[in-house]
Amino acid sequence: MLREQHSHGEGYSFQGMPDAVVFAETADDVADLVKLCRRHGVPVVPFGAGSSLEGHVAAVRGGVSLNMMRMNRILDVSVEALDCRVEAGVTREQLNAHLRTQGLFFSVDPGADATIGGMAATRASGTNAVRYGTIRENVLGLTVVTPSGVIIRTGGRARKSSAGLDLTRLYVGSEGTLGVITEVQVRLQGLPEAVLVATCQFDTFENAVATVTTALQSGLRLARIELLDEVQMRGCIGYSKLEGFAAKPTLFMEFHGSPAGVREDGAAMQKLALEFNGRHFRHAERPEERTLLWKARHNCYHATKWLCPGKDNMGTDACVPLSEFAACITETKQDVRDSGLIAPLVGHVGDGNFHLGIMHDRNDPDETARAEALAVRVAERAIRYGGTCTGEHGIGLHKRRFMEAEHGAALDVMRAIKQALDPDNIMNPGKMLPDRID
Repeated sequence: MLREQHSHGEGYSFQGMPDAVVFAETADDVADLVKLCRRHGVPVVPFGAGSSLEGHVAAVRGGVSLNMMRMNRILDVSVEALDCRVEAGVTREQLNAHLRTQGLFFSVDPGADATIGGMAATRASGTNAVRYGTIRENVLGLTVVTPSGVIIRTGGRARKSSAGLDLTRLYVGSEGTLGVITEVQVRLQGLPEAVLVATCQFDTFENAVATVTTALQSGLRLARIELLDEVQMRGCIGYSKLEGFAAKPTLFMEFHGSPAGVREDGAAMQKLALEFNGRHFRHAERPEERTLLWKARHNCYHATKWLCPGKDNMGTDACVPLSEFAACITETKQDVRDSGLIAPLVGHVGDGNFHLGIMHDRNDPDETARAEALAVRVAERAIRYGGTCTGEHGIGLHKRRFMEAEHGAALDVMRAIKQALDPDNIMNPGKMLPDRID
């Protein structure tokens, strides 16, 4: 049972069974295990909360699944410096619960209660990225166990440095293929004086997208802006019991600042939405109202499954430049209609990132093939529009095929770094980098 639980992340069941599961409690535990595995040529696959969607944690070549959840200590918090250091197994919600009494919060919010180490390894993002940035912008330094079992520290607490290669950015997003992250130094933010959440519904998806584009060009100070299409809203209304909403394209927005400032921003957004026939603009200032709305947004994955009981959700994401977002997303919506599949769309539209939940019956070969073909077209379309096959899910197993198209000759540089740091290929083998075909 334990090995099966560590054979996959969220979204797919069995993908690759480890030969053993090891729970680390210290960086020295990790270093000792890595040295032992290197000596015997045994793969090491880091495992956090298991919430990743692209097969990152599957032990496709067997070996040891290294569970980091017991490394869950918050080591240091500096209110003055607005930073803290945590072990890799600390989760996002655990950290924010600890920080709340100190007037601080950790801003990266991918929805799932992922571990900070896993978020760094997959270069996670989320709903707050439009204002506060992704995990890449919020990691100051790391402690990493290298494939040879050496413990190193990268970066530091200074907000900038010109000293040497930026090893922190090398390991952020490396998906466990270059080493095991055991500690993370992260930026913190002060809790805003006031928070205003607003929603607005539209008769057409195009008008909702135009509203977002214009709002960003106008310099409105949005902390979050999420777009749910009519299919996703139908799922959220049913699954999360949202009252007073219709199954129409809907914007979920959040403003941070002073009480007067957020009301001013909210009023400006409402006026702008009206220009694109936005209706039913509603404010939510009370914490319980805000929590209800964002919980519904974060439960989109489960709401999508509610729409199609018994079917699987093939979740995928892509990201394009804001200038290409409207065209790309409109083409994607038509592609979904042509496919004959149910595939709700939700987007972190403030930074050009969107997700599809492609519903399919894995026991139906034709439906599964159509779902996979749709996911492939989403990735290829994003690259064609000058974007990326993944804005935040990562590559893992499922998107390795797109690395050549997206990176070209730079892929050989990535392979060279992998070979130099992990010559025995024990660190999460079979992930991220496609096999070379000579």
